[in-house]
Amino acid sequence: MQQDRILSLLGLAKRAGKIASGEFSTERAVKSGQAHLVIVSNEASENTQKMFRNMCEFYKVPMYLYAQKESLGHALGKGFRASLAVLDEGFASSIKEKLENAE
Repeated sequence: MQQDRILSLLGLAKRAGKIASGEFSTERAVKSGQAHLVIVSNEASENTQKMFRNMCEFYKVPMYLYAQKESLGHALGKGFRASLAVLDEGFASSIKEKLENAE
């Protein structure tokens, strides 16, 4: 149940224009200081996970591994998505809270 809430919040954030998705957009959002939260799919390759983990640690952006690529993509009305950044502090904190309760 909790998982659906997270994905629907991501969908809302996307419709509000507060999501950067895909590897390059996510990376750009983190490095430009726009990202408040990064989500990387559980299915993302070890290299992708490691790259985002290191980048997020360096830029002090919380990062979570969550959901399958298909679920993330579907929530955003796209195909598969291995990574996304939440660009709004409000959405980010709501999603983060739900992610922490889901673990």
